[in-house]
Amino acid sequence: MEEYKQKGFMQNLNPKSAFKIGLLSGLAIMFVIGFFTLLGFMLNKGDKVVAYNSGNNNNGSPTAPAPQPSGTGNINLKPVDNNDWIKGDKNAKISIVEFSDTECPFCKRFHSTMQQVVDEYDGQVNWIYRHFPLVSLHSKAPKEAEATECAGELGGNDGFWAYIDRLFEVTPTNNGLDLNQLPVIAQDVGLDVNKFQECLDSGKYANKVQDHLKQAQAAGGRGTPYSIIVAGDKKIPLNGALPLEQIKSMIDPLL
Repeated sequence: MEEYKQKGFMQNLNPKSAFKIGLLSGLAIMFVIGFFTLLGFMLNKGDKVVAYNSGNNNNGSPTAPAPQPSGTGNINLKPVDNNDWIKGDKNAKISIVEFSDTECPFCKRFHSTMQQVVDEYDGQVNWIYRHFPLVSLHSKAPKEAEATECAGELGGNDGFWAYIDRLFEVTPTNNGLDLNQLPVIAQDVGLDVNKFQECLDSGKYANKVQDHLKQAQAAGGRGTPYSIIVAGDKKIPLNGALPLEQIKSMIDPLL
């Protein structure tokens, strides 16, 4: 009945009015389609990556949705070499390569988890840290990543890890760290502050940080933290700040 009334209404209109209504209807449909097309483009713009588990609960603290480990696929991961920073036994049976952003709150949480992993699997699991700054979310993260590289230059492997451990301790995350604190952190961990500042100002490690970012994306990373368990020929991706017990359940069968 309703359809009949609509048809009758259109039939009672003169051709000019019917044409206008049809034109306006068509434009409205095109507007809706265009809006959602533009929205999709904006959502995929930029780095095309996000911070995993980036929601907030009612009291403003981060929430962690269900973790998203994946299967063992053909992952394009650059092999570990002498340019990597390694925590734990270099000859460990299992390596976990982590791509991380120093301003990501879930990377901060996962950093503590990975410290526990290396401690619990002493000599059996090592940890390789690579940079994955999400520039569209955390504009300060690339410079912070460069700072850790300068710390490594001045203090070696131990200097790198001491610096990044301290950085994660003091940063409020979400782009909240004052970059003036970078040399203060260097002083805290016993580095030569003047040499550190000279290195940081030079920007000499900017290309390395960008190369790590490209490696992360090539390996399938679409958010931080993004890690890969490497055990022989097996490569198992870990998406997000997985809890310790879940990581242990994935490591144990590989030992």
